Amino acid sequence: MQGEPPATNTLTAERPDMKSLIWPRPPVNYKGGVVRRKRLLIGYVAAAAPPCTKTTGGKARQTKEGRKRTRKGELAERKSNTPNATPAGNQRAAAAPGRQIRGPQSALTDFLASHNISANQIRQDANARRAAALAAQQAVDATDNAPSPGMEADDSPAPAPARARRSESKAQSAKRKKDEEKAIAKIKASKTFQRRRQKYDSDDEMSDEDEAARAIFEERMAPLPDQMENCEDCGNRFRVTPYSRKGEDGGLLCPKCSKELDKEESRATKRRKTNAGRQRRQIQSNLLDGIYPGAKDLMTLCIETLAKNVDMAEDFGDLPPAMVERLSGILCKKREMRSDPLNLFLRPGNDTVTVYDGARLSSDDYIRIFQYCPTVKDLRLRDAVQFKNKVMDHFLSTKIKLEKLNLHGANLIDDERWNRFFKEKGENLKAFKLHYTDGHFGDEQLALLPKTCPNLTRLKIVHNQKVTDEGLEHIAKISSLVHLTINIYGQTSSPPYVEIINGVGPALRTLCIDKASIDDSVLEAIHENCQNIQKLRLTDNEFMTDRGFANLFSNWYNPPLTYIDFHKCRHIDSNDPRDNTNGIGFSSLGFEALMAHSGKTLKHIDINSCRHISLETFERVFAVDKKYLDLTFMNISFCQAVNDFVVGCIFRSCPNIKQLVVFGNFGVRSVKIPKGKILTGIPTAMGMQTEGTEDGEGRIAG
Repeated sequence: MQGEPPATNTLTAERPDMKSLIWPRPPVNYKGGVVRRKRLLIGYVAAAAPPCTKTTGGKARQTKEGRKRTRKGELAERKSNTPNATPAGNQRAAAAPGRQIRGPQSALTDFLASHNISANQIRQDANARRAAALAAQQAVDATDNAPSPGMEADDSPAPAPARARRSESKAQSAKRKKDEEKAIAKIKASKTFQRRRQKYDSDDEMSDEDEAARAIFEERMAPLPDQMENCEDCGNRFRVTPYSRKGEDGGLLCPKCSKELDKEESRATKRRKTNAGRQRRQIQSNLLDGIYPGAKDLMTLCIETLAKNVDMAEDFGDLPPAMVERLSGILCKKREMRSDPLNLFLRPGNDTVTVYDGARLSSDDYIRIFQYCPTVKDLRLRDAVQFKNKVMDHFLSTKIKLEKLNLHGANLIDDERWNRFFKEKGENLKAFKLHYTDGHFGDEQLALLPKTCPNLTRLKIVHNQKVTDEGLEHIAKISSLVHLTINIYGQTSSPPYVEIINGVGPALRTLCIDKASIDDSVLEAIHENCQNIQKLRLTDNEFMTDRGFANLFSNWYNPPLTYIDFHKCRHIDSNDPRDNTNGIGFSSLGFEALMAHSGKTLKHIDINSCRHISLETFERVFAVDKKYLDLTFMNISFCQAVNDFVVGCIFRSCPNIKQLVVFGNFGVRSVKIPKGKILTGIPTAMGMQTEGTEDGEGRIAG
C-alpha cells in the first residue's frame, strides 16, 4: 500500500526533508491503523511547524508551547538525520512526543503560562546568576592571589569533585590531595584570606588557620543547586538543592541520608533532654532497693569506674574478694558478664566463684571455670541456662571437691547426670541449692541425698515442678540438716511436711515453706519439735488459721525469733473478702502472740497482705509502754487497718527502725516521719519514698 505523495502537499513543499519521514506509510495491519497514521502526521506537523510567538509590550517572546514544539522538532530532525536511522525508527521517534499524556493544570499554572512565566526559566536564571557571581568571585580571588616576586606560580588543576572520590585510584587520590593542599596554600597566601582573618581575629571559628582555609576551599568547590551529585554516604545520584547537607568528608548527602542524619541528631537531643528524668527514676529505684542517697565513698566510685571500663582491664591484681564480688554484681546487673570479662574473675587459687547473671555465657565458659579454678569449693551461678550435660560431664571428670553448689536456671541437666553427681561428688557436699529446674530433678534424686550426702547441712529446692509428696518424705531422713527451704509448684499435702519437721525439726535453725497447701498440723509439729529456729517463713497460704498461729507462739520453748515472714497468709474469698468467720490466715491473735514471744529480738517482719489484723491490735502491740529496739525493717503493706496513727505508733515504739513499707494503705496520708527513718509506699509527686527530717515533716528521699 505504498504510493507517491500528492504534489500539492504543503508540508513536503515547505520542508522537503519531511518526505523521508512520512513516506513510506506504516503498514495497516490492525483496525486502528488509520488513526495511527493520522497521529503520526499530527506529530510531524507539530514538529515541522514554526514556533509560535506572542508579542508583549512591543517585544516578541516565545511562548511555552512554542518552545516545546521547537524542541520536539529539533529532536525529530536530529534523529531523522542519524546515519543508521531507519524509517520505522524515525516513525517511532517522531511519534513518541505526539503520544505524551498531560494531566489537568491548576489555575496558577495557566496564569503563569499566559504571562510567559516559567518556573524552569526562573530556576535557570537563578543558577546563571549564581554561576556568574561565583566566576566573578574566583576572578577577584585570582587577582588577589597573584604570587609575589618571592613566590612561584602554581598552575595546578582544580581538585576533583566529591562524586569522583569513590571510584578514583590510589594515584588519583594522591594527586587530588596534593592539588587540594596547593589550593589551600594559595588561599592562605591570598589577600582576601588575610583580610578575613583580620576581620574575624577574635572569632573562635577563624582561630585555626588551616580549618578556616579548608572551609573556604570547600565552600568554593561545593556544587551549585540543580546539579547532579553522588551521595557521600550511599553513592546514589541526586539533584543538589540549597538544603543539601554536608557529610563528614565534605561531600553532600542525598535526601534519604539527610533524613537519617536528622533522626540521629534528634535522638541524641531527646536523650539529653530525658537524661535528668532517668537519673531521678534511678535514684528512686536505688531507694526502693535499699541504696540510700548521698555522696559515694572513694571505694564505690573506683569500683563503678572499673566496671564501666572493664574491657580495658587486664587483671584485678590484689583486689580483696569483697570488691571483686561487687564488681561481678555490677557487671551482671548491666548484663555485661561475657566471655572476656569472665576471665578477670577466674583467678587460680580462688575457692569461691560467683556469677550473678550467666545468661550470656556459653557452655565452654562454664567449663573454663573448672579449668582456671581447680580449687573452687563454693560455686554460685544464676541464670546458668547453658550449664547443661556437657558441663556436668566435664565437672564429673575432674577431681574438684565442691562443698557448696548454688545453681539457678540450670534446667537442661537430665536426671542421669544428677544421679552421677550425688554418687561421685556428694560426699563433700555441705550446701545444695537448686532453683528453676522445670521437669528435671525429682523424687529419685531426693532419695539419693540421705545415702550420698552425709554432711549436707543446707538444702534449698525452689520452683520445682517434679517433686511430689513421696520425694519430700526422703528429706526427713537427712539428719544433718540445719537450714531447709522448700518451694514446690506441684500439689502437695501436709503429712510429708509434718514428717520432715518430726525428723529434722530439732536441729533446724531456718525453716521456709512457700506456696504449700499445708494446714495447722504443720504449725503444731513446729511447736512440738523445733527449739532452735531463728528464721521462720510460711507464705502464700490460705489454709492455716489465726488460732493455729496463736498456738504456735504460745508457750513455745523455741528462743525468740529474729526473722519472720508470713506475707499473703490470708483468707481469699472473691464473694466476701472482708468476712473471715473461720479466722483463716495470720490475723490479730497470731500477731499479738508473735510480738509477745519474739518482739524484743525481731529484726525483720513481713506481714504484707495480712489484711485481717485489726486497728485495735496494732494500737495494743505498739502502745506507749512497748519498745522494740532491734526492729529495723517492717512491711505492713495492704493491711487495711493501718493509718497515720498506727504509723506514728510504730515510729515511737521502734526507735531503731530504718524502713517502713506501707503500700496499699490508703489511710496513711500525712504522717510525721522522724529524722533518719524512711517511709516507702506513699505516692507523691516525686516518688514513693519519703525520708524524715529534723522537724518531722519529712522530705522526698533522693
